[in-house]
Amino acid sequence: MREIQLKDAKATLSAVVDQAVHGNPAIITRHGRKEAVVLSFEEYEKLKQVPSFGRLLASFPGDEGDIPPQSTKPSRPIDL
Repeated sequence: MREIQLKDAKATLSAVVDQAVHGNPAIITRHGRKEAVVLSFEEYEKLKQVPSFGRLLASFPGDEGDIPPQSTKPSRPIDL
């Protein structure tokens, strides 16, 4: 993904949007820091539909009994 400074993005916004629509999103930087991303609306819609990990866990179709209990055995020692 290419990076473009905010001042350059302002000057060429139409081109930046056209490239995003054609599958080439851009990271907008301000003072060297990544601040925003320009991507196509289609890509945005795809990303918006991805569930969070919490929602994924909450949607588990099983019962509590389907998940084995956590072991009470102490863990094995590991040399770090």
